[in-house]
Amino acid sequence: MSATATLPNRSEVSSSDCWDLSSLFENDAAWEKDFQQVDTLIDTYETFRGRLGESAAVLAEALAFDSDFDRTSERLGYYAFLKTTEDQSNSDYQAMKARFQNLAVRAGQASSYMRPELLAIDETVMSGLITDPALSRFRLQLERLLRYRPHTLTDNEERLLAMQGEMAGAAGNAFRQLNDADLRFGELKDHEGNTVELSHATFSQFLISPDRDVRRKAFKQYYEQFAAHENTLAATLAGSIQRDVYYARARNYESSLQSSLFPDNVPVDVYDNLITAVRDSLPSVHHYLDVRRRKMGLKDIHHYDTYVPILSNIEKHHNWDQASEVVLQSLAPLGSEYTSVLAEGLSGRWCDRYPNRGKQSGAFSCGSFDGDPFILMNFKEQVLNDVFTLTHEAGHSMHSWYSSRSQPYEYYNYTIFVAEVASTFNEQLLTEHLLSNAANDQERAYLINNELDSIRATVVRQTMFAEFEKKTHEMAEAGEPLTVKTMRGVYRELLEAYFGPEFVIDEELDLECFRIPHFYRAFYVYKYATGLSAAVALSRRVLEGGKEELDAYLNFLSCGCSKDPLDLLRDAGVDMSSPEPVKTTLKRFATLTAELDQLL
Repeated sequence: MSATATLPNRSEVSSSDCWDLSSLFENDAAWEKDFQQVDTLIDTYETFRGRLGESAAVLAEALAFDSDFDRTSERLGYYAFLKTTEDQSNSDYQAMKARFQNLAVRAGQASSYMRPELLAIDETVMSGLITDPALSRFRLQLERLLRYRPHTLTDNEERLLAMQGEMAGAAGNAFRQLNDADLRFGELKDHEGNTVELSHATFSQFLISPDRDVRRKAFKQYYEQFAAHENTLAATLAGSIQRDVYYARARNYESSLQSSLFPDNVPVDVYDNLITAVRDSLPSVHHYLDVRRRKMGLKDIHHYDTYVPILSNIEKHHNWDQASEVVLQSLAPLGSEYTSVLAEGLSGRWCDRYPNRGKQSGAFSCGSFDGDPFILMNFKEQVLNDVFTLTHEAGHSMHSWYSSRSQPYEYYNYTIFVAEVASTFNEQLLTEHLLSNAANDQERAYLINNELDSIRATVVRQTMFAEFEKKTHEMAEAGEPLTVKTMRGVYRELLEAYFGPEFVIDEELDLECFRIPHFYRAFYVYKYATGLSAAVALSRRVLEGGKEELDAYLNFLSCGCSKDPLDLLRDAGVDMSSPEPVKTTLKRFATLTAELDQLL
């Protein structure tokens, strides 16, 4: 799909280019029927109140009801969410999503007694219950719950926190509506003289333009809208940060960072080690940026010069079918089952392929226990990075496919920490495939350039984001104000450190801190960096190993959340409690930079 003067309306997009959500619900009427049924079941939670410690049989019945309720709710929630992403301005699906959120909050209120009641059971009694065969399905779930004893409140306090669910999401909802539905960036001429609507989806297209003036104009025009709304955006981001701090304090965590890492049982040291390892390697990043500047023939280098391939005269075009084929070829080392299942999904209706007006920006995979593992794309044929995005999201989707077929519902839904391994692993295989088939030194240099930009974006850039989240949450915890000035100031200091003294940081660039959707799910982005570092190590094991290494990786995909993330990765062959995988990835970055300098 090439750039057009305006994005099409959703109704104008061919159904073959849209996902088919019928594996969740055949239509809206089927959704409504199950919604009404689930709504009537909320009161059933009350029948178990005060009885959870009565016997193993009663506890098993209560947990089975809760699991079945959650499983149906997952389908309802995913369908409503996916429909809203098709067109953020569609009020019918916004209403559907809001109705589900209301139901989820009421269900959360009704079930909020379960955790404190379970944790109030005498430890000796609970030890006896856990070992009963009637509870074998839920044993791991209960063991994990008991970790939360110091962070669980009384019944009434838990109910009050549960009642805050919709209110707690207000800042994030306001940001998404402003960012995805209300902001308009106007039009701009591309390097071929075509007038193109500037949007989140086409902004990346403009940044890879070989015409520097086009890149600069797109950058300036795009950020004008964020400058015009900076006070609103600062208020929504500050509200999200304050929410995180509030819940961490309410639940007796030392910090919002510790609160975020606790569910994965990841020590704070893993987060801090990542930042330290990347900080120590910043001279290599600065070297790469200088290589980029020199090879592009620039007197100085700006942010809008960092996305266009250095060899901009080499164009790599892939239509959807071609992109799917090269992805599948690169994933051949993972075996026929993996590739045949994925081939059917990519050629069929797993994917919502192209941009349309109002569609959520970016890309994601959304895999549930009962439905297909759907992929949202805003695919553009002339952007090589979109082929990498496709294999990235396919990695998530196949992770969902394997785990949902190998684990019970309670343990299929892998954590984000390991999710980013499966996705970036696929990117590593794609890079290896393309490098092995490079036609000449120029094409190899082009692909190395792409790999360097990928590592910089996934490890270095995401770590900068992670450090911004850490610093701003620490400011809120210390009672320091979160304003336009203070947050932009923190972000500018990070830009100066991560890009280096020779990089020109435009006045608008620190507005970037107000446009990153992931900041509304704090302490998430570091997992991209740790995920890629683990993926580099695991991909080398699979490519250079044999059946044992492949089986270990496929077993990792099949394990869902049946073990803690660090244990899953150790079983697969990499120890992320050590900073070594991050250091190894950044050493690879330095080596590739030196090769690129020689090739060009």
